[in-house]
Amino acid sequence: MRHMSTANAGLDAYYEAGSPLESTLEGFSHRPEQLDMARRVSDAILTGKHLAIEAGAGTGKTLAYLVPVLLSGRRAIVATATRTLQDQLFHRDLPVLSRAIGRPVRVAQLKGRSNYLCLHRMERLRSFPEGLDRESRRHLGVVQEWSVRTVAGDIAEVAEVAEDAGLWPMVTSTADNCLGSRCPSIEQCHVVAARRRAIECDLVIVNHHLLLADMNLKDDGFGRLLPGAEVAIVDEAHRFPETAQSLFDLTLHAHQVEEVMRDLAEEARVAGVLATPLEAAMRSVSVALAAAMECGVPEGDALPLAATGEAFAACLSSIAEAVDALSTLVAPSGDASPGFARAVERVAETAAVAGRIADWESLSDLAWVQRSRNGFSVHVTPLDSSQQLRALLEAQTCTWIFTSATLAVGEDFSHFSRRLGVRDIETGRIDSPFDYARCARLYLPQGLPPPNSPDYTDRFVAAALPLLRKSRGRAFLLFTSRRALQRAAELLAAGDHGHTLLVQGAAPRSRLIEQFLREDSAVLLGTATFWEGVDIRGSALVVVAIDKLPFASPGDPLMQARLELVRRNGGDGFRDYQLPQAVLALRQGVGRLIRGYGDYGVVMIGDPRLTGRGYGKTFLHSLPPMPVVRSAEDACEFLGVCEAAA
Repeated sequence: MRHMSTANAGLDAYYEAGSPLESTLEGFSHRPEQLDMARRVSDAILTGKHLAIEAGAGTGKTLAYLVPVLLSGRRAIVATATRTLQDQLFHRDLPVLSRAIGRPVRVAQLKGRSNYLCLHRMERLRSFPEGLDRESRRHLGVVQEWSVRTVAGDIAEVAEVAEDAGLWPMVTSTADNCLGSRCPSIEQCHVVAARRRAIECDLVIVNHHLLLADMNLKDDGFGRLLPGAEVAIVDEAHRFPETAQSLFDLTLHAHQVEEVMRDLAEEARVAGVLATPLEAAMRSVSVALAAAMECGVPEGDALPLAATGEAFAACLSSIAEAVDALSTLVAPSGDASPGFARAVERVAETAAVAGRIADWESLSDLAWVQRSRNGFSVHVTPLDSSQQLRALLEAQTCTWIFTSATLAVGEDFSHFSRRLGVRDIETGRIDSPFDYARCARLYLPQGLPPPNSPDYTDRFVAAALPLLRKSRGRAFLLFTSRRALQRAAELLAAGDHGHTLLVQGAAPRSRLIEQFLREDSAVLLGTATFWEGVDIRGSALVVVAIDKLPFASPGDPLMQARLELVRRNGGDGFRDYQLPQAVLALRQGVGRLIRGYGDYGVVMIGDPRLTGRGYGKTFLHSLPPMPVVRSAEDACEFLGVCEAAA
């Protein structure tokens, strides 16, 4: 480990006994791991060397990077993957640190456009409220009344209107439909005001999407954040490469085409443009979209476009032709009003995307389609976007610090650094301070069939039942597919085991977690979205049961294409891509159990490949050092001992 520079010699005092944080931060204690991470972050800031650092649960990584940043006096951006962590940083951690350090810190929390009221779109809707249902009309009245009082314009202030209410997309903007500097309400724009405040601050908190959009931003009148930042910290960084991928996709969503047409129609009505011809041209687009929906592409997993048949390809061509004809029709009237002008531009942009996708056979990237009950999306995806992401990262002048509890496979960061495209980056791992040998057990049940067996889910649920009875619920059952989740829900509901069953999809994620915490004996069943970002501490959660190793679906065309690319480049698709991805995903799922020093419990992993295949050792060596038990009796006995000691 390097010695800390004397330029930041006061750093250690914030993490040791007698720290200024002791009197301001409840539960603060000296953690050698936290100080270790803080020194490494401080070193990166002072030397300007990029850093990827993995810090196990309980390290306290938030304070480990915030204190060095604030002491350095450098202007910084912190990007997180979840709103929960953003709010924690802004409302809890930074005010405490500001008091502890003894000087004010100018901090801004900046959200994406869709989180702020758009005055132009609200006024347009107020003038033409036709088509709104009764609830949306009531919500519009609430929002209008609030709009004259608010300073920030953050829609989270409106508690009377749910965050998923249908009105919000009508009175907020996106990067696509925002009028930018041409907007007649630009001087009062809440997004512009929020960005101006952020640019003047010492530290700005954003999410991954907003940071990446800022990196890729062209001049739109809103101002950029990154040119003035000296340090960019990406927390929850294991999700960053996947989020970046969306920047480089060429995508045509049916619902986005419909949204463009709705906005065009409303702006045309305001401007008094081409009523009858416009309606006919838009009807042609709707007919083409409806034909694509009826084209026989099955719902569910993604399919390569090549596998969808000639009929769907013809539908894509029809959509491209209809949108192009609409664009040609409205182009001459594009100066009728700023709103109509932007809508005309969006139609032209959609026509260009639809045309390129219709000609997908001439593109070298992977083309695929996904059909849902209410629509479809077509994507052209680069198989390897690391070079494009590297170009974006290297175009910035700041020091990059990436951190998460899961970045490495064992001690190896190569999978993460390859996906970033970054060549010159320091790496480091800091183990969790939790005593897993004392507080946790890894239960690997014996006798389960191969995971592709028809009765696998039934057998997995049966193996988990003794733990659920012993724990009186208080369990997460995590699945790698929705089909398995639904089968498990049926089995548990039919058995009448006395637990409150909470099943993903029955309610919003946040509501399910709140109910889990309220109930005395809840069992929550979830898929990918519950494998990470859920922080339940204490005895409310004492069992995490995972059905299978989280390998990506072998039928996923994007995964297949990426594996083939690895092979063409001389690598091994399974070893170099599929296995590391699955290891990191499993570590996230296992990490739901032990979140604090008083936590205890059992992680159950049903998949027999963990002990029956050679690669199982890679998974086991990457997990926290929990003693392994092979019988339900031993797992239940451990829970009983912990319960008695708690």
